Amino acid sequence: MKQSRLHDQHQQLGATFEDVTGWSVPVQYGDATSEHAAVRNAVGISDLSHRGKMRVTGDDRIKWLQSIISNDILPLQPGQGRYSSFLTHKGKMLGYFRVYIQSDAVWIEDVGEVGDATFQALRKFLLYGTKAKMENCADSWGLLLVSGPKSADVVSAAFGVEVHTLPLLQTIPTTISGQSALIMRTEETGEQDFEVLLPADGLTAAWNQLLTAGAPFGITPVGSQARELLRIEAGLAKAGPDLNEEIVPPEANLEGKAFSLSKGCYPGQEVVARMDTYGNVRRHLVGLLIQDQAVPAHGSKLFSGDREVGWISSAVLSPQRNAVLAFGFPLRDFSAPNTELTVEVAGTRHQATVHALPFYHRL
Repeated sequence: MKQSRLHDQHQQLGATFEDVTGWSVPVQYGDATSEHAAVRNAVGISDLSHRGKMRVTGDDRIKWLQSIISNDILPLQPGQGRYSSFLTHKGKMLGYFRVYIQSDAVWIEDVGEVGDATFQALRKFLLYGTKAKMENCADSWGLLLVSGPKSADVVSAAFGVEVHTLPLLQTIPTTISGQSALIMRTEETGEQDFEVLLPADGLTAAWNQLLTAGAPFGITPVGSQARELLRIEAGLAKAGPDLNEEIVPPEANLEGKAFSLSKGCYPGQEVVARMDTYGNVRRHLVGLLIQDQAVPAHGSKLFSGDREVGWISSAVLSPQRNAVLAFGFPLRDFSAPNTELTVEVAGTRHQATVHALPFYHRL
C-alpha cells in the first residue's frame, strides 16, 4: 500500500488509517467531531497527497485538452483554473477535475479519490503526433489542504504569500524550502480552502511550516471522516461515489461549472447539448435528510411509496444534527425540496426528505 511522505507524522499525531485507492490515508486523529469543528470555526490541515494529480506539457497541451474535456479552457490565463469533466461518447462522466493553467504546463487535479482512473482515461486520447506529454504526479507530488475561517492567515504566515484576496480556482506560484510550489484557492469544505501543491520531497517542510504558523490559530489535523461530513454539508459532489459513469453532468447540477454548451465538439457533447435543448434531464442530484442514524451505503435504493425512484450516492452521519446527510439521484419528479421519500438500509425503509443544497453555508 502506498504511503504519503507524511505517514510517520500522521502516526505520531495518533491517526487511524484506511485504504483509499491503494493509499494509506488518515481517517481521524482521535476525535473527528473536533476536527470538523476546527474547520468550521478556526483552521484545519489535511494531507491529500493520494489525490490524482497530472501535469500536461508540450506545445499542443491546451489545444489537445480543449478537444477532449467538457469545459472551455481557451479563455484562461496563466494562474487561472476551471472545473471540467471528461465524458464517454454517451455523455457519462469518466472524470471530474480542476484544470489550472500555468505558463509552461497545465495541472489537472481530481475532485475525489479515483486513483489513476483519470490519467488512464485521458492518456487513451493522446494520439501519436500530438505535441503534448502527460505526467502522472500522484506519487511524485504532494498536496496539502488548509481549510477554515483562519486558513488565509495561516497560509500567508507560513509561506510569506498574500492569499486573502486570491479568487476561487486561481493560483500563486511560490517556493517552499527550495521547492517550486503552487498555492491554489479551491473548494472542499464550504469554508475558505487553500491547497498547496509541491514535489513530495518538500511535503514535510510545508506541513511543518503550516503547523507552526497555525499554532496560534488552533490548527488541527483533519482526516477523511470529518472531511466527508464537511463536503456533504457544503453540497460538493465528487468523482467516484457521486460523479461516475451512471451520471451525465446536467443530472449533477454542473451547468455553468464543469461543461460548456458553446465551445464546440468534445466526446459526449451532443448528448449534453440535446439534454439542454429539450430539457429532458431524467434525474437530479439532491440533498437528503434522514432522521434515523442508519447510514445508507452507496447505491442504496430510494423509493416513493413502493416505486423505486433513484439511489443514494454518498451519506454520512452528522453528530451535530443527530441525523444522516446524504446525496441522492431521484427521478426529476421526486427532486423538489421537502419531497418525502424512503431509503432502504439493511432491508428496512427509513424516511428521507429532499433538502436543498448546500446543507451548510457560512453566513
